[in-house]
Amino acid sequence: MRLFGPKDVDKKALRNARIAILGYGSQGRAHALNLKDSGFDVVVGVRKGDSWNQAKRDGLEVKTPADAVADAKLIAVLVPDTTQKALYNEIKDVIPKGATLLFAHGFNIHFKQIKPRKDLDVVLIAPKGPGGLVRRQYQQGRGVPALIAVAQDASKSAHAKALAYAHGIGSTRGGVLQTTFAEETETDLFGEQAVLCGGTSDLILKGFETLVEAGYQPEVAYYEVLHELKLIVDLLHEGGLAKMHKYISTTAKWGDMTRGPRVVNKATKKEMKKILGEIQSGKFARQWIGENKKGLKKYNKLMKADLNHKIEKVGAKLRERMPWLSDERA
Repeated sequence: MRLFGPKDVDKKALRNARIAILGYGSQGRAHALNLKDSGFDVVVGVRKGDSWNQAKRDGLEVKTPADAVADAKLIAVLVPDTTQKALYNEIKDVIPKGATLLFAHGFNIHFKQIKPRKDLDVVLIAPKGPGGLVRRQYQQGRGVPALIAVAQDASKSAHAKALAYAHGIGSTRGGVLQTTFAEETETDLFGEQAVLCGGTSDLILKGFETLVEAGYQPEVAYYEVLHELKLIVDLLHEGGLAKMHKYISTTAKWGDMTRGPRVVNKATKKEMKKILGEIQSGKFARQWIGENKKGLKKYNKLMKADLNHKIEKVGAKLRERMPWLSDERA
């Protein structure tokens, strides 16, 4: 394991380098503001509209993507995965020779949707948290950990530049872990699909349905399978399994160890391995790229079904009585 901190940073690596941040969403805004506060020369590249106006209000220099890139030494591509290829094709001819291309997720490089010129450095800095958290932690003198990788090292100093960028957004405070574009992309997709989003949300829905179908009040079911999940996740996040076991009841621990493996079992793991295989082979990427080309019809149908689930209606009413939950955390 290679874990880098503030002492490993070559602060000369990006000295006097203009940094273009393409995109001003969750990550883009956090990166731009943190870098500016760290003393870097930052320009935001977006089209005129809400993002343009927000960046202006935040006191940042704003240009169109092509104009922002024209004199930049480092270009951070922080627009959604699905729009990166089109944006790169739009700016590729104006990217200065010898510049650095930086990504926060390796999808388009790993799956060869973007094929950068050979004179460019291509690096990855992937904070392990949403943009809002990246910004808040920086302002509090802390930092969200990040992953670092180099796909193309034309200058022979790509790693130093990437680490200096990570330092600028505050991630060296939390630790920057060495990885590869392939490892970051494949593990990130797997985590989202099998555990963090797909696995967790479907576990919640099936638990809710089981209780409601058995005649229990939907509101009670919501509290038991969704609301209280945050309490457990917080314990796991703060101290792993050891802290969770320290603070839950002995009854909960016994149920955890004897019933948990009946729900998430060998069959579940077998399906997880199949999902991972689809990611590694590129099957998932091809399906997702194809879905976008077809206009997201299946995506929109599945999303509508998800948001129309009974647990959403029950939860919305219960959350109205807990206004403190509506604090912006994205």
